[in-house]
Amino acid sequence: MEQPRFKYSPIVRRPSIKLPGGARLGVWVVVNVEYYDVHLPLRGGPPGPKPVPDVQNYSPLDYGPRVGIWRIMDVLDKHHVKASVPINADACEHYPVIVEEGKKRGWEFLGHGITNSETLAGLTEEEERQVIRHSLDTVEKAVGWRPSGWRGPGMAETFNTPDILAEEGIKYLSDWYNDDQPYSMAVRGGSLISLPASIGTSDLHAFHGEHRTPEQFFETIKNAFDTMHCEGASQPRILSISLHPYVIGHSFRIWCLDKALSYIRSHKHVWFATGWEIADWYRKTAPRE
Repeated sequence: MEQPRFKYSPIVRRPSIKLPGGARLGVWVVVNVEYYDVHLPLRGGPPGPKPVPDVQNYSPLDYGPRVGIWRIMDVLDKHHVKASVPINADACEHYPVIVEEGKKRGWEFLGHGITNSETLAGLTEEEERQVIRHSLDTVEKAVGWRPSGWRGPGMAETFNTPDILAEEGIKYLSDWYNDDQPYSMAVRGGSLISLPASIGTSDLHAFHGEHRTPEQFFETIKNAFDTMHCEGASQPRILSISLHPYVIGHSFRIWCLDKALSYIRSHKHVWFATGWEIADWYRKTAPRE
């Protein structure tokens, strides 16, 4: 059965979109701020029982909010980039200083579940609704406004997720890797936009999935940018750079983010934007097929 959320749409047959300021390429930098519960088994890894506490694997994750996020902040400040931040509800409660510093910088905060130790997979519709609602309520309380965007823990969904998100007031979702442009998703009430997520320019995929070096990750971002910036002369696109403080935030890796943003900033016709800015632009101006 064909999936029901959107129709097949080849990018070469779409009407050309127009980004703000005549940009060829929109770039949004996503910084995931996550909380892992030391009392729960960690997701992933080989099958079978997992130790609790799993100090060997939990402690590297805990490096992110303690050290890594502050290096990322310094680099983004240097390049005048505002992050879009999927944040767990538990991260809001345990790391309020990160929320405080993000607000000072004008960062956008997205819903990201309650804890990164658990995903939405396998939940009933009512259970999922309660998780999503609690997540959004907690972020709203911590930040001062309700999130407009959502990225699920582990980018996991059920078949009900887009419907529930739209009903709870979410305007855009960023779990899908299947496009270089935003598109509308079919939901049973309201509307929902899918914003591009780029798997190749995710630090987690690059370093933990493909075991690339920092030099190779810089080249990956550079090559992706060069290709999409060139293509954008006729059909503009959106590049997502997805970061995790416990991955890119290490002293031996952070330089490649700095170098990549320097490279991108050296080009014209680039629009750095938050997820909501992109979704709002698309909602107001993009042609419909």
